Amino acid sequence: MKKLILLTISLLSITFLPITLAHDLKGAIASDDRTPKNMDRDVYRHPYETLEFFGIKTDMTVIELSPGGGWYTEILANYIHYPGTLIAAHFNPEAGGYYKRGREYFEKKMDSDPMYGRVEIVNIDSSLAEANSVDAVLTFRNLHNWLGPQLDTIFTNSYKALKPGGIFGVVEHRANPGTSLELMKKSGYVTVDHALKMAKKHGFEYVSSSEVNSNPKDIKDYPKGVWTLPPNLRMKEVDKAKYIEIGESDRMTLLFRKPL
Repeated sequence: MKKLILLTISLLSITFLPITLAHDLKGAIASDDRTPKNMDRDVYRHPYETLEFFGIKTDMTVIELSPGGGWYTEILANYIHYPGTLIAAHFNPEAGGYYKRGREYFEKKMDSDPMYGRVEIVNIDSSLAEANSVDAVLTFRNLHNWLGPQLDTIFTNSYKALKPGGIFGVVEHRANPGTSLELMKKSGYVTVDHALKMAKKHGFEYVSSSEVNSNPKDIKDYPKGVWTLPPNLRMKEVDKAKYIEIGESDRMTLLFRKPL
């Protein structure tokens, strides 16, 4: 009987080992639950250093703005556990077309694995969460898609959702200083000054920046804008080797907070 009890305990330990490891950020990033092709991009996106810089902890309530196909969601869902919650603010499916398809793909991914059990999905154009209820709001490579009134709406709702002292972390393709708003929209690169200005406009305090996602090889002048580079490679086979050698874009990594 004693041997049976010990065997049962051992089997339970093995069964729950991945869950235990998932509470560690390095373990979540190295987890087999992630998509291999997504893991290949860690060399460009530096998820450990980025999330450490933002101060994300396993018990936080975190909003990921516009998670796309779920590249960061795979890591965050594996890392954030009770009492923490991950809120994915995705496309409103009522917008139809590309937005509806993107939302359906993401929901299918969330239904594919119990790992996503603590992920809540809301519309990006909603209030996101109850006021003063969220520890952190994160956005990765999205500002260029929101330039204009949409950015104001998302920043306003993010600020309202955050607790006083809450974190607002931004990673974005970095434009050269002085780039016009028109060119930002066309190229997909946003200036640091514009990001700082918009955050300040909506009440956020600037905390610090990191160069962890910088890429000095990125000249920021391509036929198809930032989408010329990996992973999009919109020029297809034209100069493909050159763009792969450059790698993914040069990115700013900015940390803000809601004042206490």
